Amino acid sequence: MRLERKATVVSTSVAGILVLLKMTVGILSGSVAVLASAIDSFLDLTVSLFNYFALSNSEKEADDKFNFGRSKIEPLAAVIEGVVISLSATFIFYEALVKITHTREMNHMSASIWVMIASFIITAGLVIFLNKIAKTTNNMVIKADALHYKTDLFSNGAILFALGLIAMTGEQLIDPILGIAIAFYMVYSAIPIIKEGILMLLDASLEKEDIEKIVKIITSEDLVTDYHFLQTREAGSDIFISVHAVFNMDISLYDAHAITDNIENNLRELFKDKQTHILIHMDPYDDSISL
Repeated sequence: MRLERKATVVSTSVAGILVLLKMTVGILSGSVAVLASAIDSFLDLTVSLFNYFALSNSEKEADDKFNFGRSKIEPLAAVIEGVVISLSATFIFYEALVKITHTREMNHMSASIWVMIASFIITAGLVIFLNKIAKTTNNMVIKADALHYKTDLFSNGAILFALGLIAMTGEQLIDPILGIAIAFYMVYSAIPIIKEGILMLLDASLEKEDIEKIVKIITSEDLVTDYHFLQTREAGSDIFISVHAVFNMDISLYDAHAITDNIENNLRELFKDKQTHILIHMDPYDDSISL
């Protein structure tokens, strides 16, 4: 099993435990913040299950139906995760407004505080684990999952702080106000996830810094006189690069092929954490001029 899939199994298990804890205490206490956190954990559970499915299918080999593989399932999963975060934020915002207009006392305050302490510690451990996997694999789905649970960590800390204030002051409005703040923070965190996923689905080119490194590798070959039609895109854990390399007309096919092999090896080393698909067209002259 890939490291990324193992990470989704761990995050799914943790989310399931947190749902049971928070939902039970949230319903008993009547806290919007705790209930919002429980709903968020339930969505975490759903998203983690979907991520496991996405990663399981994205690593399937290319076939007659999907010639370039299924790696775009990963950015699709990231977009769905971002949308789910935004929808849950909308529900939390609605619940907070309802509680502001219909104030009700919170019960089982000590149980709420203890469950949020446990939730904070468990989530912190999961964030550290997912960040480590994301750094090792550079996988978009795991990075999105890590960011998602990082927002949970901040919201759990904020809820814990608010519950302490409510216990000391008795001011019930702290709870829904915090719920609104959490909702806005969740949407703010979801936007980059959705944006990155959409750009990948639309075959946006690699970052400018990566393209500059690719150009440097191509032009470092003395017998390559020029290049054109450089195209790049990324899909999940796969990177696609195509380019026309220009040689002198008197070069042998054997020598030109050996040079392009060297370029391909250097490009794969540049993106060694990814599956790199490279297509180099060998031109005896610059055919881009006539276009």
